[in-house]
Amino acid sequence: MEHLSLATENALSILEEAEEEGITRRHWEELAVDKNEVQLAIDWKKYRELDRMGMLSAIAVRLRGKLVGYSIMILSTGLHYRHCFEATMDVFWVAPEVRGRCAGRRLFRVHEAELRRRGVKRVHAGSKLHKDCSRLFKALGYRPVELWHSKLLGD
Repeated sequence: MEHLSLATENALSILEEAEEEGITRRHWEELAVDKNEVQLAIDWKKYRELDRMGMLSAIAVRLRGKLVGYSIMILSTGLHYRHCFEATMDVFWVAPEVRGRCAGRRLFRVHEAELRRRGVKRVHAGSKLHKDCSRLFKALGYRPVELWHSKLLGD
C-alpha cells in the first residue's frame, strides 16, 4: 500500500487543482443535496478575499503527488465569542479509492495540528446526514452540538 502524504497548502491552489482535475465535480456529485436547484459554482472572489485576509487553512492529501483529498477551514472569531478564535469546516473530501486507509482520520489530525499552531481554540466540523461520517469525528474526540436543517424557498 502506497503512502499518502498530507501537508498544509494554500487553499486556493488546492481548489484550483481540484477544479482542473475534476475533483470538485466528483465531490459535489457524491455529497451535494438539491443538485437540480443548486449548481456547483465556486465563488472564487470570496475565496480570494478570505485568503487575502488570512482566514483560510487547508490541508491536501496526496498519493504519488496527485491530489486525492483536502480539508479547508475558515478561521474567525465567533460573532458571539470574540475572544475565541475558531475554525469552521468549509469542505473536506477524501477520494473513495483511498478511503479505508485512515486518510480521513489522518487528515483531521494534521489539520488540527496546523490549527493549534495558528492559535485556533475550537473547531466546528460537520457531516452530511445522507453520507454520514460522524463516526470519524467521534473517534477524533468531537461531540455533536447542533443539527442544521435546510429548505429551498423556490422562486
